[in-house]
Parts: sequence; structure tokens; C-alpha cells
Amino acid sequence: MTSDKVTHQIAVIPGDGIGPEVVRAALPVIEKAAHLEGARLKWEMLPYSADHYLKTGVTLPEEAFQHLRDGVDGILLGALGDPRVPENEHARDILLGLRFRLDLFINFRPVTLLHPGLTPFKGKWQTAGSKRGKTIDLVVFRENTEGQYQGFGRAEQVGTADEKQVSEEIHTRKGVERIIEAAFTWAEAHGRTRITLCDKANAVPHQRIWGRIFGEVGVNYPGIEREHRYVDALAMELVRNPERFQVIVANNLYGDILSDLGAGLVGGLGLAASANLHPGHAGLFEPVHGSAPPLAGKNVANPMAAILTGGLMLESLGFPKASDRLERAVREVLAEGPTTPDIGGKSGTEEVALAVMQSVR
Repeated sequence: MTSDKVTHQIAVIPGDGIGPEVVRAALPVIEKAAHLEGARLKWEMLPYSADHYLKTGVTLPEEAFQHLRDGVDGILLGALGDPRVPENEHARDILLGLRFRLDLFINFRPVTLLHPGLTPFKGKWQTAGSKRGKTIDLVVFRENTEGQYQGFGRAEQVGTADEKQVSEEIHTRKGVERIIEAAFTWAEAHGRTRITLCDKANAVPHQRIWGRIFGEVGVNYPGIEREHRYVDALAMELVRNPERFQVIVANNLYGDILSDLGAGLVGGLGLAASANLHPGHAGLFEPVHGSAPPLAGKNVANPMAAILTGGLMLESLGFPKASDRLERAVREVLAEGPTTPDIGGKSGTEEVALAVMQSVR
């Protein structure tokens, strides 16, 4: 989607737990940044959530899916998950259903240190973009439609001493090639000079397809260094030397885990944004954090991840400067306060969001 429309139609699914709170707080902030860059957004609030499912028995009706596929420019999701729903089947149907059925094969997760006091390794790094010192500023390209998350497998002799649960991991040439291509394309466009491939092919032979295709695609990008790490070694190195990584590309499972580890290095899930993308299609944008039911209604959830997620959405719509405005505002509030308890502050969701909005300029 690009910025050629006068008004951009955005579907909003506030979801469960803290989802409605962070979405409610973030929308005015996102809208202000958009307005300053000449973007007009029209929010369409949708009810799909645990409450809706428990009331109606419906997760995401077919007509709603078709509308999200054909009738909007983006989807903003708060969070899904509720202990009242067995195995969170509504969350799986909505979130994974949209990822798979809309073929949103890129899960894009930035890992950026926005304030040096947020990392557990305080005093070592400057904030991303600083001209002095080391920094943490990488992105994870997680394949989003294959691997173990497709849910293929079987259960045998359930409830007996010989019970067996089999989970099938599927990687296709198409799926692997396009996520690797997306990572190289993004790196080249954004001045990144190194891409790290993550797999566990030494123990899982069928993952060797990743290394083979990584080499095939990489030869077309001679200005970008290619390197490989097994997932366990990469997890250790991310803790020891995160500053050396620029772009990581990984399968669905490893990308999910490593991006959460990365979030822990730069302040936690309250600051972690993500985008589910397919070039040329409307994307699905969600903060990485979950619904956190115990925190719901207490005005303590961090709205910054939802705000930064809105920035990713605005960038995808063709307004990168609006995204920059949001990130600068978040940086300013992180430096001066107020902040929420998850990052050491004492302020509430709404107060923090208001402070960010006042800093958007």
C-alpha cells in the first residue's frame, strides 16, 4: 500500500486483556503523527476478541476476513489471548488465521535500543543512531507462514504410557526463498551490510534448505556480507555481542524466540513492535507483547509498543517521516519521563501515551 489515497482505511482489532487499553491510548498518537505528514486515517473498530467469541461462538466470520483482505489498507491489532477460552482457539483463528490466509509471510521485528538505560547491560551502549559508542540496532525477518506454526502433525495413544505427539516442520523453496529475498532487499535499501542466517541444520537436516537458498539469493547482493549461525550459538552471541548484528533471517519458530530475546536486550516487550507483511498487500500490525490478562484494567500497560507498531504501519502506507516522528517522541519520553512500571516508572498507560503525543512534532 502506498500514500496515493486521500484517506487510508485501517481496521482495528483491540482484542483481549490490555489490548483495548494500549490501542485506545495509541490511536490519537498515531493519528497526530499521520496528520503532520498529510496522511488521513479512518479507523474501523472491529469486535473480534474473547468476549465476542464467548458471546457468539464466532472467531472471525468469512465476510469479515474478505473485508480485511480486500477492503482495508492496514490492520492494527492490540493483543489476543484469554484464559476463559480453552487453548485460546479464538486467538489462533484470528491471528494465525490472518497471517496464513492473507499470506503475510514477513514478520518484521525491529530490535532497537531507544534509551541506554533500558538494556540490562547498562553503560556499554549508546542509543541507536548515536555517533559514539556501540549500539543495538537490528531487525529480525521471521518467516511467518511455514515451519511448525502450521500445526501439522498427529497425536498417538493419547493418555497412555506410550503417548506420542508429532509436530511436522515444513519449509518450502517458495517460502524460504521469498523471506530471504525480502531480508536482502530491505538490507540493501536501508544501508545494512551484513545478514545473518539462523537455523539448526546440524541437528535438523531438513533445515539445510535455508543455507542452500541463502547462498543462492545472496550472490545477487555482493555488497552485503553473508554469515550463518546455529540458533543456540546465535542466542548466546546476541546476549554477548548484540551490536554486531544488523539483519537476522530465520524460520518461524527461531525468529519468534530470537526477536523476544532481542526485545529483552532493549527494554522488554512493552517496547517491541512488529509488522506482518506481504509486499503490495495490506499488512497486519501488532505489538509483540501478549494480552497480559492480570494487568487488564489497571492502567499500567506500556503503550509504547502499540505506538511504535503504528509507526511501522505508517511507514508501510508510504509515510516514513510520520514513523520517524513517533520514534523520536518515544525516545524523548523515555529520556525525560513519564514511563510505565515495566521499565521502572510509576505512571499509567494514558499518562504515558499523552506525553508521547505531546512530544510528536
